[in-house]
Formats: sequence, C-alpha cells, structure tokens
Amino acid sequence: MEDRWVRYNPRLKQIARKLRKDMTLSEILLWQHMKGKQLLWYDFHRQKPIDEYVVDFYCPRLKLVLEIDGDSHEGKEEEDKIRQEKLESLGLTVMRFWDWDVKDNVDGIVEHLREWIEARRTHPKD
Repeated sequence: MEDRWVRYNPRLKQIARKLRKDMTLSEILLWQHMKGKQLLWYDFHRQKPIDEYVVDFYCPRLKLVLEIDGDSHEGKEEEDKIRQEKLESLGLTVMRFWDWDVKDNVDGIVEHLREWIEARRTHPKD
C-alpha cells in the first residue's frame, strides 16, 4: 500500500522511467537482491518520484529511501543535504551508500539492510 502523504510528482514520471532503463552497475547489483520482495518480503520500488526528487530505491512500508552516491554527487554535498532534509521532513528514513561500496560489497550492504529492518520489526510477519 502506497503512502498517501508521500507526494507523487507526475512530472518526474518520464525521468524515472529513463533512469530505470539506464541504471548504474551498483543500482543493478543492489536491485538484484531487492526485486520481487527478496529482502525480507518487503516491496522496494526503483527510481521512485517523491516530491521534487527521484530516489534510487523506496520501500513504502518501511518509509525507507536508499540512495547510491557516485561520481555525479561530487561537489553536490549541499544539494544532497537539502534533498535528504526534505525527504526526512516527509517522515522518511534516508540511507546513503557509496557506489564503489555497493560494487565491492553488495552482500555486506544487503546484510546491513536486513539488520536494520529486523531491528525495526514489531511483529514476526511485519
């Protein structure tokens, strides 16, 4: 069930569609572990428009945004900070990972996500 309070921006639909077609290697590697509810049965969306942004991955049930930062983020620290603060103001948790870290250690990233999810579960089937 999609959160009604997370504003979907239809103007970003085409951009999101293009980004899904042109995923980076690190996005593809991480997506292989999340698609089809593979990650503890949680549904993740890739390249999801939220407010004025397209986030790399989003899980509505967890209110979790995953961002993979690569070379394109160099020199954009202030923009990333503003973006993260805006997403967090919507009640979302934002996790950032470096592109090279995902490429070198995707299993470690997935395990970190599993542990984070498990720590927040309140019911065995949650």
